[in-house]
Amino acid sequence: MTSAHLPSDSVLPVVDVVLPCLDEAAALPWVLERMPPWARAIVVDNGSTDDSAAVAAALGALVVSEPRRGFGAAAHAGLLAATADVVCFCDCDASMDPGQLERVTAPVLAGTADLVLGRRRPARGSWPVHARLANRALAVLMTRHSGVRLHDLGPMRAARRTELVDLDLRDRRFGYPLEMVLTAARADWRIEERDIDYRPRIGKSKVTGTLRGTVRTVRDMRAVLAT
Repeated sequence: MTSAHLPSDSVLPVVDVVLPCLDEAAALPWVLERMPPWARAIVVDNGSTDDSAAVAAALGALVVSEPRRGFGAAAHAGLLAATADVVCFCDCDASMDPGQLERVTAPVLAGTADLVLGRRRPARGSWPVHARLANRALAVLMTRHSGVRLHDLGPMRAARRTELVDLDLRDRRFGYPLEMVLTAARADWRIEERDIDYRPRIGKSKVTGTLRGTVRTVRDMRAVLAT
C-alpha cells in the first residue's frame, strides 16, 4: 500500500484481515505468504480436522478458535478479535490474492467509502457455472433490497471495525456477508465495488464449489432477505 493511503502516524499493521478457516492447511501457506506487511492475518479455525491452526500459527498468523460451525460464526469471531481500525475479510482457500487487499482497503482508509466489496473477475475454471448463476441472481436481489447497484457479494471486503461491530449482525451461517451489505445500506453507508482476480482454489471446495454447498448458501441468504 502506498504511503498516500496510510495515516501519517500509522503503526504497522494498519488493518486486520479475518480469514474464516475450515480445513485449509494446504492453502494457508500461499495465502499467508502473500499477506501485505501492513496487514495482520487473523485465521479463525472453525473446527478444522487437519493442521490448519498449527500451520497458521507457524506462519505468524493470530489464530482464533470458533468451534461453533458456520461461516458467519467464524467471520464474526474474527471481527471481535480484531483491534485495527480497518478490518478486511478474505477467503483463505487461495482463490483470492491477499496482495490485492489494497484495492478494497484504500477507499476505506481514504475516507471515500464505508464498505468496499471485491468484485470477482474469474480465471478459467475458478467459478463453477452453478455458483456463478447463483451469485448473479443474489446480486440482483441484493441490488433491489439495498438500493446500491452491485454485481457480486464480494467475499473480499473492507470496512471500519467499530462501525461493523455497531451493525450488530446476527446471522452466523452463510447469510452473514449478505446481512452485512443490507444492514450497511440501511444505515446509509457508502458502498462500492473494486475488481479483484478470482483464481482456482487450493483443495476441495466445501461451499460454492459444490452444488450442495451452493444450495445451502442460497438458502441461508434467502432467509436473510426474507427478514
